[in-house]
Amino acid sequence: MTLGPQHSSSPNPAVPVHASGTFTIAGTLPVHRLGFGAMRITGPGVWGEPGDVGQARGVLREAVRLGVDFIDTAQAYGPEVSERLIADALHPYPAGLVIATKGGVVRRDRDDLGRPDGRPQRLRADCEGSLTRLRLNTIDLWQLHRIDPNIALEDQIGTVRELQDEGKIRHFGLSQVNLEQLQQVRALIGVATVQNLFNYADRTSDDVLAVCQADGIGFIPWYPLATGELARPGSPLAHAAQRHGVTTPQIALAWLLHRSPAMIPIPGTSSIAHLRENANAALIQLSADELRALAPAAATGTLDDRRH
Repeated sequence: MTLGPQHSSSPNPAVPVHASGTFTIAGTLPVHRLGFGAMRITGPGVWGEPGDVGQARGVLREAVRLGVDFIDTAQAYGPEVSERLIADALHPYPAGLVIATKGGVVRRDRDDLGRPDGRPQRLRADCEGSLTRLRLNTIDLWQLHRIDPNIALEDQIGTVRELQDEGKIRHFGLSQVNLEQLQQVRALIGVATVQNLFNYADRTSDDVLAVCQADGIGFIPWYPLATGELARPGSPLAHAAQRHGVTTPQIALAWLLHRSPAMIPIPGTSSIAHLRENANAALIQLSADELRALAPAAATGTLDDRRH
């Protein structure tokens, strides 16, 4: 693992994401630590087609041009829309691009935030559908979007192991789990990544992050740009943004990259301008004094968006 932007030398502004450093998923898949979350390229409410399909494809292509080689999506985004757009925009995929997706959540309409469905037949259908939509033979990183409390964990993980044995899944990850759940799953299967809510304003998963960092598991924070009231004028976040001449969300993203070498933030957007702003956060080098000022724990547990 490479620590991050403060350890990058001579960053190339044309591909700013390279300044974020690298993390090697499961010891085999090296990716730059600033990825792209493809949830927001769908329609309003993460439902249906985007208003401008051409712009959505353009955002994906620009992300790759800026150095992104890790894109995260899910069957539930659209549903299915995000995965299809990724393939339409980027297939045949450039060498080294890792596309991660998720399955095991069902949505009925735009207002439905989704419910877990861990039935073996559902997990298999989600995985095989993702393979078709993404035009892949193997999914490098397939994540269980939510553990289903109504289905035996052994049955859910058993299906994943079958899909791995069939060559349809290379590495397995979890989403939105606590420390106990992570430990239970790791007793059954190797876990390459964990994707939990985590940002400057919500550090509820600090304990999970600590285990991931210690054990070489990638930690993918979703909702990474949230700052809440901690970006108010006069705050350490606002002071740092003013000193660097950037926005407070950019500082919050840079803080995540400095927070842990296991961190792989995936800020998402449907705007090329916002995408470039996010990518440039990788170039921000926070000083030791700034990191100390930004370190105090924030209020937690207030920003959960279960649509993720």
